[in-house]
Amino acid sequence: MGRFSIPGVVLSLPAAGLAAALLIGINETGYRRSHEALQEIAHAQSIRATLGRLMTQVLDAETGQRGYLLTGEARYLEPYDKAVAGIGQTMDELEKLYGTTPARSADLQDLNRELSQKLAEIDFSVTLRKQGNEDAWRFVLLTDIGREHMEAIRLQTGKLMAETHSAVESGQQQVVRALQLSRLGIASVALAGLLAFSMYLRQTNALKSADRRQKDILEQERNNLELQVRERTARLTELATHLQQVREEERAHLARELHDELGSLLTAAKLDVARIKSRVGTESPELIERMLHLTETLNSGIALKRRIIENLRPSSLSNLGLVAALEILTRESGDQLGFAISADLEEVRLDDTAQLTAYRLVQESFTNIGKHAEARNVTLLLRAIPGFARVEVRDDGRGFAVDAVAPATHGLAGMRHRVEAAGGQLTIVSEPGKGTVVSAVLPTSA
Repeated sequence: MGRFSIPGVVLSLPAAGLAAALLIGINETGYRRSHEALQEIAHAQSIRATLGRLMTQVLDAETGQRGYLLTGEARYLEPYDKAVAGIGQTMDELEKLYGTTPARSADLQDLNRELSQKLAEIDFSVTLRKQGNEDAWRFVLLTDIGREHMEAIRLQTGKLMAETHSAVESGQQQVVRALQLSRLGIASVALAGLLAFSMYLRQTNALKSADRRQKDILEQERNNLELQVRERTARLTELATHLQQVREEERAHLARELHDELGSLLTAAKLDVARIKSRVGTESPELIERMLHLTETLNSGIALKRRIIENLRPSSLSNLGLVAALEILTRESGDQLGFAISADLEEVRLDDTAQLTAYRLVQESFTNIGKHAEARNVTLLLRAIPGFARVEVRDDGRGFAVDAVAPATHGLAGMRHRVEAAGGQLTIVSEPGKGTVVSAVLPTSA
């Protein structure tokens, strides 16, 4: 396994959340500052516009005054009166606008004072003209008093204009700084986001690599386990086959020993009894009866010896072939079951191992039927099919559930192993109450 830091993955999400929160904070700060700067700019622009309107109204008032003084026509008084009334309203607006900036109220008071003096001078000359005092109003018109007041008004208005211009520039600079801050913040957060995303991709790739390595290790371990299982299964199969062969060889050896040694002893004993019987004659009936009983006992022993030998290693299979051996087995098993077993047998070409396998399969099937099946009809079938021979034992007994057979049931497992060791295939079909069919397919010899 490669080295991999899980906390890096755990920290990536909080880092992403922190970056998002930082971006939102920077953006909100920039918006708030820009909004405040724009409000300040708008306020300064309102002051500039109001100051400009005030100067226009003052000029209109002065123009109306001069027109009336020079012509004496009343029509010049209308723009004059209108301008004078507008100047009052404009000053009220300026007082409202400067109400939020007390530091500039002194400049506004100076402007208001100059305006009052200028308006007083204009009103005084107009009043003199209305009264027909020509010398007086001409004297006022020709003096520098009006010009001085007008210059003071322009100077004070310019000062206020310059202050608003500074406020506008300051607001613009604040907007620019806010935009730069937002730009820098967004760039920084974007860079941090790219870095976090790169870290996330690297961590994800590391996780995938670790997962792949883990899967490869598990796959290798599974393959090793499967290989071990196959090897051990093969060894167990070889061991079981070897034990089966050894058992058959021991059976054959024991059968030969019983046939040769015990057969010779029983035959010799029977001959000795026959000689003794021929010499005794009829003088002793009791002795003759004993001799007959001994002869019957020896005959029963010889028959028992023959049955034991046939069970150990059927001589009929070696001497007469598979069909004849199965016929004998069918007849003897039918006698033990109490009813005749139907047999349909056909000559097949099987080697010695396959013949013994088929014989043992039928023998084990008849034994199971006698122990468990409670059958009334049993059929044995031996058929030759291309390249194979099929052996089938069918009964109408109580049957059983094949899937429910306990693993400790070695009879069926032994039958299956014997058939598969001979290169064949065993099939068992059974249901409760519907009987059982045991069928094996064995390869024929060339």
